[in-house]
Formats: sequence, structure tokens, C-alpha cells
Amino acid sequence: MPITIDACVAQHQGDRKEQQDRVSLVPHPKGGGVALAVVADGMGGHTGGVLAAQQVIHTASSNLGQFSARSESARSMLEASLNEAHLLIKASRFINEKDPHSTAVMLLLQPGKVSWAHCGDSRLYRYRGDRLMFRTTDHSYVEQLVAKRKITPEQALVHPNRNILVTSLGGDEAPRIDFGEADDLRAGDSFLLCSDGLWAYLGEAELGGVLAAHTARAASELLIERARTRAQGEGDNVSLAVLKLVEAPSKKA
Repeated sequence: MPITIDACVAQHQGDRKEQQDRVSLVPHPKGGGVALAVVADGMGGHTGGVLAAQQVIHTASSNLGQFSARSESARSMLEASLNEAHLLIKASRFINEKDPHSTAVMLLLQPGKVSWAHCGDSRLYRYRGDRLMFRTTDHSYVEQLVAKRKITPEQALVHPNRNILVTSLGGDEAPRIDFGEADDLRAGDSFLLCSDGLWAYLGEAELGGVLAAHTARAASELLIERARTRAQGEGDNVSLAVLKLVEAPSKKA
């Protein structure tokens, strides 16, 4: 059965003075069933985070235009995009006299498979129906504690150091980048990319339930609404991209 994509990107400024997240869904200029989704959460004070997140989007979009799924590996393209963005963000310190940083999570959709990469604590979730198949592991202090079983995932959500990252784009050290890939795609699969302004308020089961029950646009609206309600006037920027694989309608003779 042919599969098509139901996709949506969405943002909310939350209760911050500035929207420092950036999100993008870009089709390859030559088509071919290739597209790139990116969420970047900028950090670095007034305007600094904006510049960093914008750099991630610009670099990734530029590299997508040069990417050939037939002759280049997806991992190479994603890795190059993140490393180039890191160097450009780092260099911008001297130009703008700021200290910009950004997280990033990217999903490259190709015929028959998807590939992803991330740095920091912006996440990618993969669901089949409402069942979680995979989630990226945050590059954060508390996620390391969870991995070592020193605290529970529930304790991580309220830990006083939950916002401390161990790597990011634009830092002094080379960024840590994790990769993944899946080629067992089928209708009913969903992918969610989001910043911590969303996932901090919704658990994995709830996210899966919303994605399974709604279109990409309706799911995006509902997830933001729930995050905003639970933030109680103290919410961070919220950014997300939803990609759902659905059966293509059959063509009538």
C-alpha cells in the first residue's frame, strides 16, 4: 500500500520575552521523496539564542540542497550539518559579542527510510500507533543520572539541574552527536521532534495517544495547548514537528 506524509510544524513563544526556538520542514529542491525536519532550541541571552537556532536551520537547509540520496549517506549529511552549524555559531561569538548555543534534532526522510541525529535535549520520538518505538536520549546532566539509575525519569523532570546540558552546538568542545535510522516504515508510524518546552509537560504515553488519534495539525495544536496549560504562566518556548505516515488514498479507475 502506498504511503504518504501528513506533516505539520508549530511553535508558541510560551511565557518568554523572545522566541529563541526555530523549527523547519524543508522538502528537497529536487523532490524525490526527500525532506528534512529540524528543531533547534537556541540559548545565549537576548538575540544570541535566536542567532544560533537560525544558523542551525540555515546550515541544514543549505546542505539538504546539495544532498543526493543515491550517492551520499544520510548520516554524513546530518553530521556535516550539525558540525558546520557548531563552527559557525562558535565563530559568531567574536562578531556579535554574545555567547550563542543551540540544541538540534534533525530527521531526514528518504524513500523507504528515515535517518536522524541530535545534539542536546531537543528530542525525537518514534511511535507505531500509540506505542513508543524509540526516543533519543538527552545530552543532559539529569539524563546521565537516569542512565546510571541514580534518579528516576520522574525525578529528572523536577531535578534542580534538569536544564544543564553536557554538550551543545557552539560550545568550546566539539559537539556530541547521536544518530539513528529506521527502514521498517509502515502506515501508522509517527515521528515527533520537539524542544524541551513541550516534552517537559507530557509523558511518552500521552504523546503517543495524541499522535495516534489526530491529524498532524490537530495533534500539534492539542500538544501545545496542553503544554501551555500545565506551564501555568511559566512556560518555555515550544517548538515541534510532526510527521505521520498514512496510507495514500487509492486512485479510482
